[in-house]
Amino acid sequence: MVKLTEENFQAYSNASKPLLVDFWAEWCGPCKVMEPVIERLARKYADQITFGTVNVDEEMNLSSRFQVFSIPTFMLFKGGNPIDAVIGAVGEAALEQFLNRALNGSSAYR
Repeated sequence: MVKLTEENFQAYSNASKPLLVDFWAEWCGPCKVMEPVIERLARKYADQITFGTVNVDEEMNLSSRFQVFSIPTFMLFKGGNPIDAVIGAVGEAALEQFLNRALNGSSAYR
């Protein structure tokens, strides 16, 4: 997983491979619960999706730019734009469905 900052965010979000961003914070209990789920999915989808993390306490401008008000928030980007998001701790199967839906072109923001 890539640690995303204001300096490198655009390069990753504009890449040809979709980018799943995990907006999180150290103090967030549900974020810690989701961490192993995200790590498993990052390994499973490594060829199709880049997985990155944004610490909202360290990168306030990024969380503000994408209107992240609750964490964890999982936001998928294609071509530099957010195409779908899941807010809150969800089960692994639900998050995998979210990823597959986006990969198949049926995300919410299209």
